[in-house]
Amino acid sequence: MLLTSADACELWLESKKIAMEPYKTMAPVQSPNQNHKDIPGNPSTATTSKIKLNDRSNGKPLRKLTEEDWKFWIHNGYVVVRNVVSREQAEATADFIWEFEEKDKNDPSTWYTAPRAEMEMKELVNTGMVEVYNHQMLWNNRQMPSIYDAFVDIWGTEKLWVTIDRANLNFPIKPGFEYKGFIHWDYDPETKPQNVQGVLALADQEDENMGGFQCIPELYRTYDTWKLTQPEDRNRFMPDTSMFKDKFVKVKLKAGDLLIFNSLQPHGIRPNLSKDKVRIAQYISMMPAEEDNEELRQWRINSWKNRIPPDGYAFPGDPRKWEQVKYGQAQLSELGKKILGLEKYP
Repeated sequence: MLLTSADACELWLESKKIAMEPYKTMAPVQSPNQNHKDIPGNPSTATTSKIKLNDRSNGKPLRKLTEEDWKFWIHNGYVVVRNVVSREQAEATADFIWEFEEKDKNDPSTWYTAPRAEMEMKELVNTGMVEVYNHQMLWNNRQMPSIYDAFVDIWGTEKLWVTIDRANLNFPIKPGFEYKGFIHWDYDPETKPQNVQGVLALADQEDENMGGFQCIPELYRTYDTWKLTQPEDRNRFMPDTSMFKDKFVKVKLKAGDLLIFNSLQPHGIRPNLSKDKVRIAQYISMMPAEEDNEELRQWRINSWKNRIPPDGYAFPGDPRKWEQVKYGQAQLSELGKKILGLEKYP
């Protein structure tokens, strides 16, 4: 049986024989990237990269993507890379997510509980965001060479940092726990961000009714002409999709598949209309490392070392502080140390 958060905290404090005051210093510290205090986006890396996305002009062969994958990526603004982790590893991560959320995958009566913290980004309310960021299971996936190689293909450089991001446990909607599907951008497309985002499937998501990722590649391709039809004061993060109703793409994934999408891709979560299927995923992306940004590098190291979550508009954190009081520091591989920033690339 799982300990309650109060029990876990008490045991931790007793075993470490420390006072509460030092423990308070482990509260989240702000990332140097303050661009996401009241808009979407992950502050654990830069908002946009100084390095442009790969155009293959470097002449380097693809490591993980196939040539067909590459053509699809360029045309559609997203790509699915199959089997980047084993089904067993994906399912083990999913089991941890259930444990962290204090829910039983075999007992739907445990699935629906009030949110632990208020979400400022209201479209994410009831969508199942899991406020865990630095557990070993998440780092095991981040430091998989197959995932790293996929992002090397996307960026055209080996010097990458991984985002410190969370997971998702998306339940079928029911009265009192509804949410609407949505389409948005995490970054203002007018700024032409050089950025990508990613989702690792931890369970099969082949039923279109069970929620999950949706996007509009047609809007991605035609944005510059579409915007000419829109009012000047339009919401830069949530487009009017009325003219694209039949253009939504519901991306199907199997456990262990990685979805990568361009941040210019309008995307979102669709409602889970299934009877009893749960969408489970981990958000993973990589961007060119900013090794000269020492303040950001130290923040990232501290986030991993002390299990500190990002702070921002879309990141309310876990008020139980289970990552600090219940779980230890994640062990990193040599690759893991580099994609965190603990060690610099040669």
